Amino acid sequence: MEPTPRYITDTEGNKLAVVLDLPAYRQLLDQIEELEELQAYDKAIADDDEEIPFETAMLEIEGQEI
Repeated sequence: MEPTPRYITDTEGNKLAVVLDLPAYRQLLDQIEELEELQAYDKAIADDDEEIPFETAMLEIEGQEI
């Protein structure tokens, strides 16, 4: 079941923000993280650079030391 967003509006009824329950928010963050990983993978495939192990690539993407 898709969560129903609730909106915070100004006095004129213009939507200013959205309120999600915590599980929906966490799910959204997980999906964003997965999308970023897929985009990084697609970029790596498109580049003709030297191949590196997946674990090394993920550490670099996450900004961690190798």
